[in-house]
Amino acid sequence: MDACRDELTIHPEDVIPHRTTVAVADGRPVAVAMLTGEPPHGELDMLFVDPDAIGKGFGGKLFRHIADLARESGCHSLELTADPYAEPFYEAMGAVRIGSEPSQSIPGRVLNRYALKL
Repeated sequence: MDACRDELTIHPEDVIPHRTTVAVADGRPVAVAMLTGEPPHGELDMLFVDPDAIGKGFGGKLFRHIADLARESGCHSLELTADPYAEPFYEAMGAVRIGSEPSQSIPGRVLNRYALKL
């Protein structure tokens, strides 16, 4: 995790108004997701769920919310890059694997690319 900490850290200047969503439970943030890109192709960026909150529906709610934002913005597809271990989640959300790309922070590691038709 330390190898990709810089790549995965969200700084205040990275937050995009109306395109960044934080899920809060018991007064603390438990998940975050951002929509980047421009129509016709939106990009789901940084969908992360606190390990203690995994399996409680936050990831699915954020994914659907970002997909709705992308659709309302005029996007026809939502694409994303994710860890291969997240494949069952993204497939359950309706995304289809469209390829792969090398990790920018861990040499030799490959991440999957997915797309959701909106």
